[in-house]
Amino acid sequence: MSDDTLIPASPSEDDYVTQVTTAEPLPLLPEADPIALFETWLKAAVESEPNDANAMTVATVDADGLPDARMVLLKDVGPDGFTFYTNLESAKGRELAANPRAALLFHWKSLRRQVRVRGAVERVSDAEADAYFATRARHSQLGAWASDQSRPLTDRFALEKRVAEAGLRFGLGKVARPPHWSGFRVRPQSIEFWRDRPFRLHERLVFTRAAQGWTTSRLFP
Repeated sequence: MSDDTLIPASPSEDDYVTQVTTAEPLPLLPEADPIALFETWLKAAVESEPNDANAMTVATVDADGLPDARMVLLKDVGPDGFTFYTNLESAKGRELAANPRAALLFHWKSLRRQVRVRGAVERVSDAEADAYFATRARHSQLGAWASDQSRPLTDRFALEKRVAEAGLRFGLGKVARPPHWSGFRVRPQSIEFWRDRPFRLHERLVFTRAAQGWTTSRLFP
């Protein structure tokens, strides 16, 4: 039996009334360009979230069809999709190689907003991966060489030893991108924007990929 005091109580009628009276009336979400709307929301999140406004959940499935999810950082967004980088031999790298489809979830608590993305996944080009890897801090670059991501680690010292060995290998020279490290781009088939409204009557707007652009629909909360 869980400790009920750990779970916040649902808002009371008075709590919701206060929300209604203090909230600024909002126009309906625009139905023009989902990428432009996402960028507007991300910009607002960067200004309001305490850290990592570009954090997102990446959901995949394993060989048994069991869902798998983790938090990563969005590193690029544009008309072609949403891009992140990882060790290709990690759990998510192996799962995406076997089943190149994924779902993303952005949740910005300070704004009471979330965005859900679903679509096919493709590898970024070597040139894109090289360009991004070159922007990483040197110790992060060395870490990409040292870590057998998602595989068993005997103890922390083993990881620190491998980082040191990578440092000795490259010395003061440029750290090249590991061949097992690259990026994935999620090409969205659908993008849903969710905005909190009082009494759980939230606003949900879905963009679905069509032959020419996007179609839109609104969902019950």
